[in-house]
Amino acid sequence: MDYYVISAREGDRAPTGLLVEEFVLCEDYTAAGIDGAEWRAENRAWSSSAEASRAIRADRALRGRVTPVSRQEACKAFRLLGGGELPEEAGLRTLFQERRSLPTSSPLNMSGSSARRYRILFAGDLGADGLARAREALRLEPTGDPRVVGAASTDAGGHGFTWELRRIGAGIAWCVDVTARLGSGPVTALGALLHHHRQAVRDQGLIPVTIERFA
Repeated sequence: MDYYVISAREGDRAPTGLLVEEFVLCEDYTAAGIDGAEWRAENRAWSSSAEASRAIRADRALRGRVTPVSRQEACKAFRLLGGGELPEEAGLRTLFQERRSLPTSSPLNMSGSSARRYRILFAGDLGADGLARAREALRLEPTGDPRVVGAASTDAGGHGFTWELRRIGAGIAWCVDVTARLGSGPVTALGALLHHHRQAVRDQGLIPVTIERFA
């Protein structure tokens, strides 16, 4: 699950709310939707988070008041908000009221290649420190392409993977593009890699938007 502390003003870490989200994944690890719940200090109750989930990805000003946090940090914020002990994740799932659906479509494969191509899209911008940490977490090397921050590759679980970190616009969005050349091993290795990359960039303050597949 992903946890976010909501504050009254940008740069203010004092919590006024807590947002809990979980991506709903298809069999091929693309995102079909986002489940979630929101806790607000003013009514001390859980409510639907579908609108908040959409807003923090579309509204830069609101996004400035939202901080991705770990579960440990979320537990601390929840106590400060007067909620007591944050429920375990199984309990939080029972609070999800409305799913925010994400667009899905069948991937195109114009080249006939067996490789799968994914894009993990993020809202927000990376400062210099966050970018440096993202490079390290993703083990990126320079490519010489000004459109690409860096690229890396590995073999895992009988499959071959390559990925790139790209900026989309100025201060608008970022993405990690992953190419998977699947072999005979369990496909769960692909899911684990996509999850790791999504969390590695989210840890730098960006908000994951979706996981798409292009081929």
